[in-house]
Amino acid sequence: MATSSRAAEFGLSSQQLDELVKDSVVWANQHGLVVALNSKEASVPELAVVHAPLSALPVSFPRERFLQAKAVMPLFNELVDAVARDERYLEATLESAARFDEFTARLLALLRSSRAARLSRGSKDLVLGVHRSDYMLDAPSGGFLQVELNTIASSFGCLSSLITSLHRYTVGRGLGVAPSDLPDNPAIDQIPAGIAAAAAASDKPGGVVVMVVQPGERNAYDQQWIQLRLWEAHGLRTLRMTLADIATHATVSPDGTLMVPSAPPSSSSPLPPPPAPHPPPPPLPRYSPTDYPSEVEWKGRDVIESSDAAKCPSVAYQLAGSKKIQQALALPGALERFLPAPGAAAQLSAFFAGLWGLDDLQDPGTAAIVSQAIADPDSYVLKPQREGGGNNMYGDELVAALQAGEGLSAYILMQKIRPPPVSGVLVRNGLWEEGEVLSELGIYGVFLRQGQHVMLNTEAGHLVRTKRSDSNEGGVAAGFAVLDSPLLV
Repeated sequence: MATSSRAAEFGLSSQQLDELVKDSVVWANQHGLVVALNSKEASVPELAVVHAPLSALPVSFPRERFLQAKAVMPLFNELVDAVARDERYLEATLESAARFDEFTARLLALLRSSRAARLSRGSKDLVLGVHRSDYMLDAPSGGFLQVELNTIASSFGCLSSLITSLHRYTVGRGLGVAPSDLPDNPAIDQIPAGIAAAAAASDKPGGVVVMVVQPGERNAYDQQWIQLRLWEAHGLRTLRMTLADIATHATVSPDGTLMVPSAPPSSSSPLPPPPAPHPPPPPLPRYSPTDYPSEVEWKGRDVIESSDAAKCPSVAYQLAGSKKIQQALALPGALERFLPAPGAAAQLSAFFAGLWGLDDLQDPGTAAIVSQAIADPDSYVLKPQREGGGNNMYGDELVAALQAGEGLSAYILMQKIRPPPVSGVLVRNGLWEEGEVLSELGIYGVFLRQGQHVMLNTEAGHLVRTKRSDSNEGGVAAGFAVLDSPLLV
């Protein structure tokens, strides 16, 4: 399918586009739209930065679909919370996946081992969710379908707000774009505000926000925007710690308080600083097996879950966002179990793509869809219980896995969504390329509950990721996509 030039649609020559890209890169560097460079040639490698991968021009997106996705986000927040609170459902649904997926099994074990502490908190138990529901337009059906619902891999909210500001600056100067066609993107304020609300609800003055990070984190600057907003707008200090840091330096007091150092642990210091006298609000645990290279990291996560600190997410919320749960919620009657209000289940199921479990390969229906996927692999995706991009199977790899048949209950089979290809201009490391691209819309949501009381449930901004049309994966941090914003049409 041929696509027109995106630059030509804006009336830009190649020379004009080159100047616009240069302006965009300068703006990005000036305004903190950056990621870590991780260059060994830099004097201080961990502090070297480069502009975030970005789209030089915003992608056109249907206004009606954008507004639909925003409108249902509070309902998806409510769904995550309802599923996470039904721990027996989580265990029963994920049992088959856990038999072949050690990471899921460890998370379930953590859910069980921390249950007594969780129940003991009762009406004081505080949970915070920062979620993102991702969608693609599906050209063959004309539908608008959910790719996944992230409960832990919900990054780039702050940089997404900045890309909106960048595009308002670049295309708002004589290119005929009205500001209202580039919708407001409040993620940079709404996500920190949700964390601050959790801190206030914890009623522990003087606490700090613990941000659990990966060693060598390339996306640290998106996180640093959250830290900056927490301090400037809410007076909250942030402490960055790895899971290993928490295992080594944090403790849980008899009353459930999570005690952490008053300053970041330093490898050059033989002794940790004295504990902070007040417990921190929400830690942010990690989501990949590579984040738990040893038992030390699992000990750190256990320390977090056994404390009374608000967790973003809790292990229950993390499990509620797994692919197996996504597939199970598409079964008849499943949504109604968690969303009994009239019409609520129908609102969400309208976004569901085809989803199939692979627990029983002898089941006639399962055997039929597996045979169909082997015969037509380009119409399906095989997904493990992971978030964060770069984990799915396509094409020949999908066929080989289905034919082998071993451990397939750790996966789900999903309809491959086929968004309409358009032209775009992708910018990485100061260089641009124009070509055929596909885009994915994510809507952020923030949810806060204490005991039975829902304190906050709101849509909180958006993310657009654009990638080359020949790429299956879509993560920005994983190197597949660039940050973009929607030009509503």
